[in-house]
Amino acid sequence: MRIQLSDHFTYSRLLRFTLPSIAMMIFTSIYSIVDGFFVSNYVGKTAFAAINMVSPAFAILGAFGLMIGAGGTAIVGRTLGEKKPDEANAYFSMLIYIVLGIGVFVGIAGFILIPFLSRLLGADDAMLSNCILYGRTILFGTPFFMLQFAIQSFFITAEKPKLGLFITIFSGVSNILLDALFIIGFKWGLFGAAFATAFSQAAGTIIALIYFSRKNDSLLRLTLKTRFYGRVLLKACTNGSSEMVANIAASVVTILYNYQLMRFLGADGVAAYGVLMYASFVFSAIYYGYAMGCAPIVSYQYGAGNRKELKNIFKKSLSLVGIAGISMLIISKLLSVPLAGTFVGYDKELYELTLHAFQIYSFSFLLIGYNVFGSAFFTALNDGLVSAAISFLRTFVFEIGSILILPALFGIDGIWFAVIIAELAAALITSFFFYFKRNRYHYI
Repeated sequence: MRIQLSDHFTYSRLLRFTLPSIAMMIFTSIYSIVDGFFVSNYVGKTAFAAINMVSPAFAILGAFGLMIGAGGTAIVGRTLGEKKPDEANAYFSMLIYIVLGIGVFVGIAGFILIPFLSRLLGADDAMLSNCILYGRTILFGTPFFMLQFAIQSFFITAEKPKLGLFITIFSGVSNILLDALFIIGFKWGLFGAAFATAFSQAAGTIIALIYFSRKNDSLLRLTLKTRFYGRVLLKACTNGSSEMVANIAASVVTILYNYQLMRFLGADGVAAYGVLMYASFVFSAIYYGYAMGCAPIVSYQYGAGNRKELKNIFKKSLSLVGIAGISMLIISKLLSVPLAGTFVGYDKELYELTLHAFQIYSFSFLLIGYNVFGSAFFTALNDGLVSAAISFLRTFVFEIGSILILPALFGIDGIWFAVIIAELAAALITSFFFYFKRNRYHYI
């Protein structure tokens, strides 16, 4: 039976509705992980360090798509809750076209600037050619990459999360198969990894666009009967600014990690951090997927004025996020040895460094979900300012500050502890906003 945004959500119904978006985010995170596995084991650790060096720049591009998707979903979901489907489709269509246009422009600019950006990100002479080759190939798919992030949110609002999941799985499996074919079979090396990723992203996004552009039984459809809604775009950007801030900040944080690690450990430090990031991508994807999945419900119920159901979603979400945090910590401890062995087991010193870092870094998984949900919850309530404040403080202030200060005090271990300190401080800020805004939105 199809679950609707207007339903009452039990734990079971909430998990069934959000599970496709969780799986979507996990498979999305697989892109860089799969590239990393094949490149590290079949091309070499220098190439592996190179893709980890430039990947943060690509994540920034995806952040713009995620901003418009997450922020636009809040507006479209609220408009649907107000029983205005034609307006909702017009807003949805405009936002998708905007993302497509930005993607084309940014892709061209990035292709030209990638040598300069690679140097700016810290690539040394050994890495530079690899960074340029991988970066320019990936940038061909920039419009599809950005649209992929935007359109995932709208699948949930359209009450079609399973279809979004199917398309994401198709893209993820395609990436895995093409990586194996291009890198192992055709011996294309780093170019093969990048081409496989760009092609699989484009294929999945085109399928999604075809679905929404045709007559369908979802709540949304792409239409030419739209125009430029400046206020809607501004509101979408404001609402989704926290998601953009979080992604850009995460990229800036990764750049700083790489900078500090190059100072302390060289390319091995960047490679070790890359393995941590792959694990973090998957665990964080679960939290982001849940937040993405329940956000349209929050927006709809807020638009419908249903305070009782808003309280229900808030309470159940905090319980689920808490259970997930404990589970993630346990799982990360159990998987640290096989993960390190899978990616860098061919180099004993690099393996031991990665394992040590993993044992410290894994404690951050206890709190990430709480902070991610807090930011997304306020985005869904159309309170982009609070959402952005949580994301900005969490990353740009707390984590960047920790990365710059702690290594000076505690050496290399200070780098691995930085994220734990940042998430702890962010959890206090998130709790403050939950308490401070309770009477305005009535979720408690």
